[in-house]
Amino acid sequence: QVQLVESGGGLVQTGGSLRLSCEVSGGTFSTYAMAWFRQAPGRLRELVADITSWSGVMTYYADSVKGRFTISRDNAKNTVYLQMNTLKPEDTAVYYCAASHKIIGTSSDIAYWGQGTQVTVSS
Repeated sequence: QVQLVESGGGLVQTGGSLRLSCEVSGGTFSTYAMAWFRQAPGRLRELVADITSWSGVMTYYADSVKGRFTISRDNAKNTVYLQMNTLKPEDTAVYYCAASHKIIGTSSDIAYWGQGTQVTVSS
């Protein structure tokens, strides 16, 4: 059974930084493409960033976070990270870690989800 456990969420002021972590167990982490999604109240879940499997040579970022967020992976630790800098109130959402057996384009490509971690950015 594959499990994804996120950590690192919390409350931060505008302009601050947070680093989210997601540890994967029960599967072969290096073979998964990994992603971070987020969902704000009343809005659809959206893809924030993703990274390809194995060495993670390719990444994708939503336009809204490009230049501020960085996704990375450590296959030795079975962990994917999301470094979030220059946070804005509009970044407030529940952030979900996700794993896929294929290239990630939308949430329909996801095989496994984490439980989510709240990120709140105060103005």
